[in-house]
Amino acid sequence: MNICIVGATGNVGRKILDVLDKKNFSIDQLYLVASKKSVGKKILFKKKEYIVSNLEDFDFSKCDIAFFSAGGNIAEKFADKAARHTIVIDNSSFFRMDPDVPLIVPQVNAANIKNIKKNIIANANCSTIQMVLALKPLHEAFKIKRIIVSTYQSVSG
Repeated sequence: MNICIVGATGNVGRKILDVLDKKNFSIDQLYLVASKKSVGKKILFKKKEYIVSNLEDFDFSKCDIAFFSAGGNIAEKFADKAARHTIVIDNSSFFRMDPDVPLIVPQVNAANIKNIKKNIIANANCSTIQMVLALKPLHEAFKIKRIIVSTYQSVSG
C-alpha cells in the first residue's frame, strides 16, 4: 500500500509515523509531504531516509491513502484535490460537520466507512475519541440519552 502523510514534519505527522511503525503497517511506498518551508527535510522511518515533498505540487495519484495532519486550512485547500485520486483521512476539524464525510472512530463506528461519498474520512478530535471509546459499551448496555462534557486543554494543544 502506498501511503502519503501531509504535515509529516509536524507533531501529529510524526506521531502517525510512530503508529505506522509500531503497528508494523505494510507500506510499499511512503510519501512525506509538507509546506514549502519543510521541503527537502529528511525523516528517518524504518531505517530508511525520506525526503519531504512539496504539498503544492504533490501528485496524489501515487497514494492509496493520504493522512492529512496539517490543520483545517490545508484540508480545505488540498483534501478535495487529493480525494480525486486517493482516500483521505483528515485529522483536522474541517470536515467533521460535513454530512457527506463520515466522522469515524474505528473502534466505535467503523461500519460507517461504507458511507464514504467524497473519498474523505474525518477523524474525531482527541477528547472525543477517548470519550466515545469509554461510552460505547455503556451505551450498548444502558442506552445513554444525554452527555454533558467539559474539557480543559492546554493552549498549545
